[in-house]
Amino acid sequence: MSVPADSDIAAGTRSAHTHLMARRAVAGATVGTALEWFDFALYGVVAATIFPKLFFPSLDPTASLLASLASFWAGLAARPLGAVICGMLGDRWGRRNLMLATVSVMGVSSFLMGLLPTYQQVGILAPTLLVSLRIVQGFALGGESTGAQLMAVEHASAKKRGLYSGLLGICSPLSQILANFALFALSSLLSADDFESFGWRIPFLASFVLVLLGIYIRMKVSETPAFEALKQKGEGARAANPLGVVFKFHWRTALRLTLFFCGPAALFYLIVVFSLSYLTKNLGVPKQTGFMLLMVANVCAIVGALAGGYLSDRIGRKRALLIGSFCTLVCCLIYFPILQQHSVAMTMAVMGAFLGFTQFQSGIQPVWFAESFPTEARYTGSALSYSGANLLTGGPMPIVAVALLNAFHGSPWAIVAVCGSLNLLSFIMIATSRETKDTALERSATH
Repeated sequence: MSVPADSDIAAGTRSAHTHLMARRAVAGATVGTALEWFDFALYGVVAATIFPKLFFPSLDPTASLLASLASFWAGLAARPLGAVICGMLGDRWGRRNLMLATVSVMGVSSFLMGLLPTYQQVGILAPTLLVSLRIVQGFALGGESTGAQLMAVEHASAKKRGLYSGLLGICSPLSQILANFALFALSSLLSADDFESFGWRIPFLASFVLVLLGIYIRMKVSETPAFEALKQKGEGARAANPLGVVFKFHWRTALRLTLFFCGPAALFYLIVVFSLSYLTKNLGVPKQTGFMLLMVANVCAIVGALAGGYLSDRIGRKRALLIGSFCTLVCCLIYFPILQQHSVAMTMAVMGAFLGFTQFQSGIQPVWFAESFPTEARYTGSALSYSGANLLTGGPMPIVAVALLNAFHGSPWAIVAVCGSLNLLSFIMIATSRETKDTALERSATH
């Protein structure tokens, strides 16, 4: 019987370690990001339902809802700054350390939100503190999202990048399910007065424990092979100013990816934030039913994200994205007419399809963005494009939708026109892009 050579044993050990780190990376990125998105999603739900009364009661109902949704957008507005700063640090110092820092900041800010006094207790100080914490939360998430994506994708083998990307795509809908389930359970168990008094605070306070779990998991993951390969080339291989590299050599790519993701970002927040307000306030759907509908839609979104990532490994990123974009355009046109039928079953089906195909594209986004930039500017370029799209259309979409609905006396067709145009823009950006599947992530200095 032949004895394996030392080189074979060493190679096998390295391979086993690589696979272990890949599994830990995707687990840490998925679980940690889902926990962070839980806090972010929780804020989106209460901003559309509870916060107008608690933090902006001096305004009329429409204005208080707009102000509350504007505080939600403030967090998204802070994301590009977090993306730029964390992106540059991540391209200089590595992905792992930034991930640990951002999840810690996110946890502290969310915990403090659960302790905030209301407008009735401290006046204008209450919304001021709320918006301030929201900005800190958004700053942390701006760097966190891309860092987690790169940790998983850069650890993955070339044949499984899409699948790992799809696993990351489940983070947001999973957090929406957790947030809506928590609020659904609390609103069912507590009286309306108790829920508005202290019930909404419980998930914010409890989420801090979950964030600690995310930190523990991420501490078990090593730095990515792509960044380690860049470090081995010496200090000169790492860009002193990654943001400058993106703007000078890769601005077309960053702009195209930003414009592409404007569509999915707008549609996502239209469904998970504005739709709850529209269903409960305009169509008379009970709040508990609204929470339940969003939970079912997000289950479909999980399936969509996994399907998108998996399919992109089979037929390529571009073709898979074109399929998803076309399907969301169809859903956009039929969404509000079906909601107005006042059928729970039909509403559940159209919300599930709409969010499912939207997240189908989000499941491909991490790997497509990562494959579009060289290692020394990948964190910065990807974070800037991702956060920029959320700033331009994601955060403002619920505010724009409320304003358009009010301006057109309850007719949703102006909203459909805006969302359809953004969806069409996304489709064009995908169609004019190159295929990135099988691109080597260890490349650098391509500028």
